[in-house]
This record gives sequence, C-alpha cells and structure tokens, in this order.
Amino acid sequence: MKAVQYRKVGYAPEVVEVPVPEPGPGQVLLKVTAAGLCHSDLAVMGWPEEQFPYPLPLTLGHEGVGTVAALGAGVAGVVEGDEVAVYGPWGCGRCRACAEGRENSCPHAAGLGIMPPGLGSPGALAEYMLVDSARHLVPLGGLDPVRAAPLTDAGLTPYHALRRSLSKLVPGSTAVVVGVGGLGHLAVQMLRALTPARVIALDVSKEKLEFARTVGAHETLVSDAEAPARLRELTGGVGAEAVLDFVGAEATVAIAAASVAVAGDVTVVGIGGGTLAVGFGGALPFEVSACFPYWGSVPELLDVVALARQGLVSCHVETFSLEEAPAAYERLHAGEISGRAVVLPHG
Repeated sequence: MKAVQYRKVGYAPEVVEVPVPEPGPGQVLLKVTAAGLCHSDLAVMGWPEEQFPYPLPLTLGHEGVGTVAALGAGVAGVVEGDEVAVYGPWGCGRCRACAEGRENSCPHAAGLGIMPPGLGSPGALAEYMLVDSARHLVPLGGLDPVRAAPLTDAGLTPYHALRRSLSKLVPGSTAVVVGVGGLGHLAVQMLRALTPARVIALDVSKEKLEFARTVGAHETLVSDAEAPARLRELTGGVGAEAVLDFVGAEATVAIAAASVAVAGDVTVVGIGGGTLAVGFGGALPFEVSACFPYWGSVPELLDVVALARQGLVSCHVETFSLEEAPAAYERLHAGEISGRAVVLPHG
C-alpha cells in the first residue's frame, strides 16, 4: 500500500510503498477514507535530530476516518464495514483517567511507550492503518468522512479547550479566538453554538478575517500590537472572559494576556513556542486562569461528532490525493490552506 512517511530528520515527507498491516489480538484494521493534515505535523518535522522523540520512518497523520476492514482476535464492538473516526491520544486503558474516557490525560502512556497514530505510531496518511483498540473508534453516524476526519483533532481540541470556560461565557460576555485556521474556525462555530457570548476573531490577513465572519464571528480584529486596546474598547474596558489562542506564538500569547478580563481564562492551544508569565505582579489580571490543553476525551469526541451531525459545526476542507500530500504540507506551512487540508488515500 501507499503511505506518506517522514523518513529522515530535516527532509520532506515522501510517498512510499509499505506492506498492508495485519491486525493482531485486539487490533482493528481500517481502510482509510480521509486523513487531515495538521500544523502539529509541521512542528514534528521541524524538530532537530537530537530532540526527535519518535522512531523513523514514521507514517504521518493523526486525524483519520475509515471503514473497518479486518478485526484481530477478541475484538468486540465493531464489525467489518463500520464507518468510524479514530480517537488519537491513546492511553493505557486501565487507569482512572482512561476509565473516564480521558485518555489524553493518561499518566502512564509515555512510560509504556504508547504513542498516538501519526505521532509515534503509524498514522492515517496511508491506504490502511492499524488502531490498537476498538475503544478508540467512534461511529460516524452518516457524517461525510471528508469533513469528519478533522473533527478528531481540529474539532476535538478546541471543544475540549473551550468547555472549561462555558460557565463564564454568559449573556454579555466576550470570547476571543486568536487564529482562524483549522482549529480556530471550528472554535468560532462551537462558541456560537454553545454560548451566548460575543465572539471576536483575530488574525493577520483580510482573507482570514473575512473567513472568520463567514463562520460566525461577530467582530474581527487584525492580530497586532494594537489588538488588545481595540478589544478593550469593544468591551467597555473590561476585556474578554475567555481568550483562546490557536497560534501560541510569543506575539499572540502577549495579545491574549493583554486582552483577558479579571477572573477570565487564557487558553493557549497553538504550539508556536510562546510562553505565558503567570504570577502576582505579572502581565495577567487578578484571578485569571491559564491552561495549555492537550487534545480531548472520548466523550468529548462523541459530543463533537454530535454537533456535526446536528449541522452546528462544519469543517471547511480542501482535498488532496495521497501523492499530493507532501505538496499540501508545503501549502499548509505557507498559510495557504483555508480551514483544513484533507487527504483521500483512495480517491
């Protein structure tokens, strides 16, 4: 079968031929229908060799949906032909966090060498992929698989991030989304669907700000050093009850810190390398809560899929063939993808 692999540190990913995997006990083989590309992949491919944590070659892709093609011994809960989405942050399956479906918070996964697909384990950018357990599969329920694939990260991660702020996003409140890309454009839709808050989107280009308004932002601002002052004008000097930064660069983290209200939430989702100073006498107002979330839980993925089924969120996608995936990564790196890039291994 064909797969997109990162084979050597510092080099572009390649389309290669690899054997079709066979499911062992407890495993499920999927025929991959669609796989999303993520800025996290670019971050992984940007790490220097001395810091690279995964074995190479690595089949990329941590956003996947597919059809169950074969079952290993002892698998229950799915049958061949089921259309499913893959939950990515695999845990040990035995601790309290995993028992609650919060495998993204499993304290044992790293020590046991358990790694997510595409981020250590072979991922979804292939014609077939192995999933370690049926508990990591969520039924699509008739969703378009092309638009569903990004929900496993680009949908799940912002949903997990904004849930912690729902109690603060009451009528009259403000939520800020910094960066209206693959995750941010879904965050805007989720905030509109789940809260009465005014949603203000920040980005660097006119096109991205127009996109933000298209997906539901009430207001848009250019993401620059003047943005916090303009945002405070819009909020009567109060600031935003929740600021979600989907870029995470030094400049955007500074904007988030300067824009949040007293007792508000700053949630840094993007992995742009910025740092947030927390403490008395720092840049943050009193009572502010800061968080750096990781992916989301299985129940939260079920919620996201349900929101999509109800038509409350929809991922804007641009599709590519498997052979076009390396070029799609280049376009993603250049900021030329609106929404999410999705690869169709068989289409």
